[in-house]
Amino acid sequence: MQICDSNYLMSEPIIFYKRNLPHWHPPGRSLSLTWRLHGSWPQTVINQLRITRQHLQNKRQPGPGNSANDQILEYKKLFAKVDAILDKAKTGPLWLKEIAIANLVQHTLLERYAKLYILWAYVVMANHLHVLLKPKGEITLGSITKHLKGYTAREANRLLGRTGQPFWQDESFDHWPRDQKEFSRIVDYIENNPVKAGLIKRPEQWTWSSAAERKRRGWIDFRALT
Repeated sequence: MQICDSNYLMSEPIIFYKRNLPHWHPPGRSLSLTWRLHGSWPQTVINQLRITRQHLQNKRQPGPGNSANDQILEYKKLFAKVDAILDKAKTGPLWLKEIAIANLVQHTLLERYAKLYILWAYVVMANHLHVLLKPKGEITLGSITKHLKGYTAREANRLLGRTGQPFWQDESFDHWPRDQKEFSRIVDYIENNPVKAGLIKRPEQWTWSSAAERKRRGWIDFRALT
């Protein structure tokens, strides 16, 4: 796999903003995103995330040991812990397990809003979604998120008879690959999520994933899906 954004430099300007979680968005780069269903985390986890977010924000102040790499490493460790919680969840909303809703989310990613981004990888799990994409041209991540989450929320709630109720959690995890090695690692992480969760033995066996979609298209090599 030799597809990656060029000229990854840690010195490039990074857009930073915060709500309950920290976000780093370098312009023109591919981004790994995780969206979860509303109510899929217990309150104790949400509280810990808020504490960690504040800790990371404090570490952004200049000083020894407060480098961007340190923050990124701590953020990635947090992400891994939270993702493991989502994978093992047996309670809480699991609406993405319903075939009609999983198909809806997959169709939305691959077709309805495909003009907004280059889609590298994705997987739809029972209570969360992983994607790796790159916004096209001047399109912002906020616009992409608004379209994808807004449409799927409305349509999924319609199928569930839950009109007007929250579907996705407002917050999301995001991370951008710094080099080709990390880009490949993120693709593997996303596509092996169902394998790690013990749902299947090989990534391409999970219907709602980029691994399965490439197989459906008869592709042997790795390439963008949109």
